[in-house]
Amino acid sequence: MEEKILQTKKNGMVMLLLTLLGYAVTVLLFFYSIILLDESLFPGILLTILSIAYWVAGIFLFCGLKVLKPQEALVLTLFGDYIGTLKGQGFYWVNPFCTAVNPAAGTKLSQSGDVSSGETGMAALIKAGNSSSQTVESTSKKISLKMMTLNNSRQKINDCLGNPVEIGIAVIWRVTDTAKAVFNVDNYKEYLSLQCDSALRNVVRIYPYDVAPNVDTTGDGVADEGSLRGSSEVVAARIRDEIQKNVAEAGIEVVEARITYLAYAPEIAAVMLQRQQASAIIDARKMIVDGAVGMVEMALERLNENKVVELDDERKAAMVSNLLVVLCGNRDAQPIVNSGSLY
Repeated sequence: MEEKILQTKKNGMVMLLLTLLGYAVTVLLFFYSIILLDESLFPGILLTILSIAYWVAGIFLFCGLKVLKPQEALVLTLFGDYIGTLKGQGFYWVNPFCTAVNPAAGTKLSQSGDVSSGETGMAALIKAGNSSSQTVESTSKKISLKMMTLNNSRQKINDCLGNPVEIGIAVIWRVTDTAKAVFNVDNYKEYLSLQCDSALRNVVRIYPYDVAPNVDTTGDGVADEGSLRGSSEVVAARIRDEIQKNVAEAGIEVVEARITYLAYAPEIAAVMLQRQQASAIIDARKMIVDGAVGMVEMALERLNENKVVELDDERKAAMVSNLLVVLCGNRDAQPIVNSGSLY
């Protein structure tokens, strides 16, 4: 179903004034009809009936008054038929028999506009009076066209290596087609929340938590260095595209998706931390050994070039051993001075 924008003029104030003026006139006619009842029965009864009839009809006229704030819309139906969407801020008057439709009006999600403050006790009682109007507004049939942030609960998902990972995302979205949002899905807020969880699971299972060998995350058959921790921008973009593909029929645009939380699941977090520490220690040791070997080679070459001392293979081996012990040790070396002969 395609969205139809109603080109209704902002005539709400005019209709309000005319309706109030009609009430004032009918009140005068009602009192005048009471006076006429003493002189002429039929005109008095007729004016009384007309006055009462207008008072009842005026209630329906007031029902046609609609107020829209910036970035709000109202989907209207008339006896079950979709007649159009009212957009743009202003004071409108529409057919009083039109009904506003928004199946997601009472849905509460972990998102902007739907999150409760969580206050209790006296603070909640003080705030209750001020929040009554906001409660009525949140359950109204108006559809917000603003950008909103959806922050679902964290999910536990296995990555491509089978390691359980906890991950959470924040999705920035907005309604672009009110007709699709209302009529194509049962509840567009719940639909978006479900599709976010599904897309997150589908994308995360493709990547490892850290860079792993022989893992293809792009689908081209070539191993790459993609990972959840190191390629967060790429992962977020793929999640956004996956969500957008699924919610396009609901008239929703996904502006952005961001990873807000990423960690190993508690049951393997300690083991993975030890693994990372061991990997860091091995890398550091490798760097130290490489540097020490280079320094020993440089020392032997300088000694040979300058002919400072002639060393046989046995003495060279002892010198290399001593230098490696000094350079690769965890503690400062304590040299021992040999006052005797080398041999």
